[in-house]
Amino acid sequence: MAGGVWGRARARGGPVGALTLTALAEGIQANQGQPTRPPPQGPQPQPELQPEAQPGGVAAATATAAGEPHSAPHGQEPAPEGAHQAPQCSWEEGALSDLALYMAACLEEAGLSGTQATALTLSSALEARGQRLEDQVHALVLGLLAQVPSLAEGRPRRAALRVLSSLALEHARDVVGALLPCSLPPDRAAAELWRSLSRNQRVNGQVLVQLLWALKGRAGPQQEALAATRALGEMLSVSGCVGATRGFYSHLLLALVTQLHELAQGPRSPDAHKVWAPSDRGPPHSHASCAVEALKALLTGDGGRMVVTCMEQAGGWRRLAGAHTHLEGVLLLASAMVAHADHHLRGLFADLLPRLRSGDDTERLTAMAFFIGLLQSWPTARLLREEAILERLRAWRSDPEPTVRWLGLLGLGHLALNRGKVRHVRALLPALLGALGEGDARLVGAALGALRRVLQQPRAPVRRLSTELGSRLPPLLDDARDSVRASAVGLLGTLVRRGRGGLRVGLRGPLRKLVLRSLVPLLLRLHDPSLDAAESSEWTLVRCDRALRWGLLEEMVTVAHYDSPEALSRICHRLVQWYPSHVPSFLSQTQGYLRSPQDPLRRAAAVLIGFLVHHSSPSRFSQDLLDSLFQDLGQLQGDPEPAVVAAAQVSSQQVALLARAQGSGQGLRLPRLRLRRARPARPPPVYPDNPFQRASFAGRWGCSRPGRA
Repeated sequence: MAGGVWGRARARGGPVGALTLTALAEGIQANQGQPTRPPPQGPQPQPELQPEAQPGGVAAATATAAGEPHSAPHGQEPAPEGAHQAPQCSWEEGALSDLALYMAACLEEAGLSGTQATALTLSSALEARGQRLEDQVHALVLGLLAQVPSLAEGRPRRAALRVLSSLALEHARDVVGALLPCSLPPDRAAAELWRSLSRNQRVNGQVLVQLLWALKGRAGPQQEALAATRALGEMLSVSGCVGATRGFYSHLLLALVTQLHELAQGPRSPDAHKVWAPSDRGPPHSHASCAVEALKALLTGDGGRMVVTCMEQAGGWRRLAGAHTHLEGVLLLASAMVAHADHHLRGLFADLLPRLRSGDDTERLTAMAFFIGLLQSWPTARLLREEAILERLRAWRSDPEPTVRWLGLLGLGHLALNRGKVRHVRALLPALLGALGEGDARLVGAALGALRRVLQQPRAPVRRLSTELGSRLPPLLDDARDSVRASAVGLLGTLVRRGRGGLRVGLRGPLRKLVLRSLVPLLLRLHDPSLDAAESSEWTLVRCDRALRWGLLEEMVTVAHYDSPEALSRICHRLVQWYPSHVPSFLSQTQGYLRSPQDPLRRAAAVLIGFLVHHSSPSRFSQDLLDSLFQDLGQLQGDPEPAVVAAAQVSSQQVALLARAQGSGQGLRLPRLRLRRARPARPPPVYPDNPFQRASFAGRWGCSRPGRA
């Protein structure tokens, strides 16, 4: 029957579309039911396949591929029943390729209506071969891959690509398995085939599922996962393909993010340095960039354009592909999705739970980071019991791996933000306070950030934190790590802002003691080379000024931005008047900064000592303190920085004048008021301009330093 159809098509000079394909399938199926002679024993001559211009030659080759019986050559005995001889690979690929071209010619006339008939015909032909179906599909896909680039643009090429879609409609797994090895190294023809599969709404969902399994399969070869990443990048770049991901969107998203972690931890891809021409529509330069583009396409196609924009503005994509910043990128991605794609959060949260117990480190850590980021969403966090979340985070907090402890601390901070978890805040404090003594800057920064979030709650434990931080926070104000120093100063400012009610009524509690103990570091950190630490110190000093009603806001802002000696002199004069008993403590603290490795801090410490000494009464100082100050300032006379030497000389003169005034007043029994009037006025210190302040804060507000004439 099939032969009759092919003959009629040949007589008319070409195929007749869907009718021809349907009849061809019926003929192949009918031939399968006919008794066939056993194949002959021994080698057979390989049939010669000469391409012809007329479809008849193609039809003849197709008839061979369809499984028509062959007569054994004369003189050969039949092989035993049940014996099977695999055909030669070249013969098989050639016959199947000719079959594909014939169907493409039919589809050129049939259009989209022939797709189902093509699928039926291909399945019938492949099953009629009597061999493993996977091998047959592999041969046909390779034939299409080799012949499609030579086809002309337009209807012929589109028809041939629809043949591949028809094949994937019935054999998606085998098509993906055959096409994946052709995607590495990147191939333009393979990329075109993936995009053609993506455009077909009837098969793209099946193909995406197979690619997802290839990407998630940890037991499979690494090259298969890389090829699946490339293929997903090509398919998701096609507009309208994201609709096929419904039902496994979260699985696909997590698989791509985890694959980025794998790529960041592994060696660089072999094509990382390949340069593509502007006219080349090939894949991106690296596997990581291809995965990133696939993620962008997945999010954008689903209405998450704002997520992509937020990630670009925060440098999230670069962090996501970095070896040491991947988890930070995952946290940024989760935060962006909480803000702009909350319709997927519940599905993501559910799919993350089994991954938290994965034996693969990259998958587990990526899932943990995503889980922590999603805790910022109050409705999402409510999907689990509060006690279960808290127990999990506490377990992570005690994990021997620093990265796991860091994620646990971030989770505790996010948990403190949720309105439904406020009653657990007091249970979080021991873990957060204990982390302040960690050696890893990430852990300390996470703990400081979490404590700051705790203070933002309506019923924050201000008094308890003031007591607990009294001994823990001051050392962190002078930490060598810029990020830790800035975060510690910011936490102090938040604590003062929340406790300003108690400070205004004159409570001499732990918070007032903490502020006075931190006052000197805050003033000196206005000159910190780290802009974050300097700005955080300014913000915290403003909070202290408002809470304690000092009225020094103008002076503090002037010192922070213009380094005015007159403004600093007024600040020291007020502090000496208000806290005379704390002046020796202020000087002892400042004395330690004279040995700072940073030039701006050494000079700022010398200037602060000079003004404190100038405005203080001689009766407040012991001889030992004066000797110590004079000795340390004298050691700065040999400082390599001239500005530090000049400031130390002026301050040494102030210490000498104070010591002289202290000696002249010994043995006198005059009233205090008469002593103040009788004491001769000491000349104020005069310091040269500070060169460090201007150099450090040039361009702070987006303006460059004015040039000198």
